[in-house]
Amino acid sequence: MTVVLSRSRRTVRRPLPRDHWQRVVADLDPAVDYERITRISTAYEFPWDTAMSLSLALFRTFAVPSIGGLLHETGEFTTRPQKRYDDTSLILDAIGLHGMASPRGRAAIRRMNQLHRTYDISNDDMAYVASTFVVVPTRWNAAYGWRRLLPIEIDAAVAYWDALGRRMGIQGLPTTYEGFERLMDGYEREHFAFDPRCRAVADATLDLAATFYPGVGQRAARSITLSLLDAPLLRALGYDQPSPHVRAAAEAMLRLRARAIRRLPPRRRPFSAERLRWVRSYPNGYVIDRLGPT
Repeated sequence: MTVVLSRSRRTVRRPLPRDHWQRVVADLDPAVDYERITRISTAYEFPWDTAMSLSLALFRTFAVPSIGGLLHETGEFTTRPQKRYDDTSLILDAIGLHGMASPRGRAAIRRMNQLHRTYDISNDDMAYVASTFVVVPTRWNAAYGWRRLLPIEIDAAVAYWDALGRRMGIQGLPTTYEGFERLMDGYEREHFAFDPRCRAVADATLDLAATFYPGVGQRAARSITLSLLDAPLLRALGYDQPSPHVRAAAEAMLRLRARAIRRLPPRRRPFSAERLRWVRSYPNGYVIDRLGPT
């Protein structure tokens, strides 16, 4: 709750306690309020961590040849990586911020399904991609976030992707976080493999990711990004293992950031993908129905 104090015609807002949103979430039911809980988690508590973890989750999908190969054939990631990244971020953001049943949410889901139906994508690949949206942010926060995700937040993410998955026509999604973990880890053990097409998609995305770090050279930014990928993923994409010193430095910077964020007051307003400095394809606005390839 916002507390407003009047002092000589000036309005002073008392800072919210750091655990404000955790208290709000604690009073909600993840089986019913999964959209609100997920919105609080991604737009108020962990906007940057969510964006970074899902950016890295993209690389996991590239390492599955049936996914990475298809992305290479479309040319979207190799010729227009910025637009492809922005379109994905804005579509998912419209669903998350406004709700699946809202006009903007329905338009975003409809556009996403139109784009997916253009290609021959298996249900198994779709389910695997959904699993990365549940598992990767949870593991990222456990390693680098300013706090771990609460059990209620994880349960809400499971319910959220169960609901969104049904609207996308994905069948057989797990109903527990442990099930999503088994799905993701098992699919990667079975399907991770080197494919030059997947490497080309990963290289183009890596070049794009390097622009996310202002003031850092492209070579250093690539090294930082690769240092955050695990060994099986690096092998599948054909990358050398990064220097232990680079990995240690990158992880130390992330943990230092987490300690600093832990001392800040919580957000009062939601953070949206439109405000991310690396989403830049539509400076004059966009229309949901026109996102993605024509």
